[in-house]
Amino acid sequence: MNILIIGSGGREHAMAMALFNSPSKNQLFALPGNPGIGEYCECINIDPSNFREIKNFSKNNNIDLVIVGPEVPICEGIADYLNEYKIDVFAPSLEASKLESSKKFTKEIAFENNIPTGEAKWFDNYADACLYLDKLEAPYVIKADGLAAGKGVAICEDLNGAKNSLEDVFNGKFGSGQSVLIEEFLHGEELSYFAITDGKEILPLMGAQDHKRLLDKDEGPNTGGMGAYCPPPMLSTELENKIMKQILEPTIYGLRKRGIEYKGVLFAGLMVKENQPSLIEYNIRFGDPETQALLMLMKSDFAELLFETVNGNINNYNLEWEKKKAITVVLANDGYPSQYNKNAEIYGIEDAEKNPNVKVFHAGTSIIDGSLIATGGRVLNVTSIADTLELAREHAYSAIEKISYKGKIYRNDIAWRALSKIT
Repeated sequence: MNILIIGSGGREHAMAMALFNSPSKNQLFALPGNPGIGEYCECINIDPSNFREIKNFSKNNNIDLVIVGPEVPICEGIADYLNEYKIDVFAPSLEASKLESSKKFTKEIAFENNIPTGEAKWFDNYADACLYLDKLEAPYVIKADGLAAGKGVAICEDLNGAKNSLEDVFNGKFGSGQSVLIEEFLHGEELSYFAITDGKEILPLMGAQDHKRLLDKDEGPNTGGMGAYCPPPMLSTELENKIMKQILEPTIYGLRKRGIEYKGVLFAGLMVKENQPSLIEYNIRFGDPETQALLMLMKSDFAELLFETVNGNINNYNLEWEKKKAITVVLANDGYPSQYNKNAEIYGIEDAEKNPNVKVFHAGTSIIDGSLIATGGRVLNVTSIADTLELAREHAYSAIEKISYKGKIYRNDIAWRALSKIT
């Protein structure tokens, strides 16, 4: 079958690897792709926002399935557009994607269906939001309502910082016309949880833990994610059942009550306290960098799973995983998530991958004048699997030492939560 992947990051590189390794031997294309994805796919220079060109390419190349990696095309309605032309898409519809594109929408679904979550109020002007803040106690949670590339959330320890964060949103830092959600701060430990749904059934995938802050000890600004590991030790069978019964199933039911069918991956950001999960937010696509670790552990045919989801056939699907642990560490460019260098040459990936348990996924790289250049904020994702998390972590950091480029930065403490529990 012919499959088209939309995206250019580490998540899409991991998807390409999993699809390439599928027993069903697919012809793979990616747009725009990256140098790592090119190992598995024919990369096509089409802008992911150009739906008409994507449709034309899909028709001309007999594409059987389009898989959309990043959130922006999904939240702009690419699934609806391509479905009109009888092109199958692994991604939720425009209406269903509001679970990520509007935090207000997600809260409404949660409140309507008794899904455990923090209290919240939303505002479309600075003055009213400030008046509400004056009534609260720190810490304050300020969220831009719409898409913000994972950077639109501020947790502020004092009132002045919270009001500054409000100004950032209303002044257009995360896009024009954003409203603000002011949310109750939830205490506990964060958890990412992934499931697949075909509109009727929900198939649990796996949990993971991401590291959003730029610096060790969870300090510094929020990023798109500096590393992840799975499965997390905290995810017991009891907790997983609560997540399914109290959060994911009521969400799909609540969407159906509104006449919205959800097909695709459902990624819940959760806070867990005393083994009780609460919903923080939803994403409507695979996480980045969680997917890089997750797909290293999947034994099942990834292509088959996505086709069965689109066709509404995941009931009783037998999903198999490696009984191992996986970790991914993000190598970024100095200055990320703000201004950073875009012309440093990268060396050492082949040496890093001499360990068969290590895979280096390209997140922000380009070939310029025949050289591999670090052109993104997040550059590479060094991913490893092993029988234990400690060993997987050791493999990953040993591989990192073999990779070099000017301005390479990374966190040294990925998986610290799990390892502190283990030790």
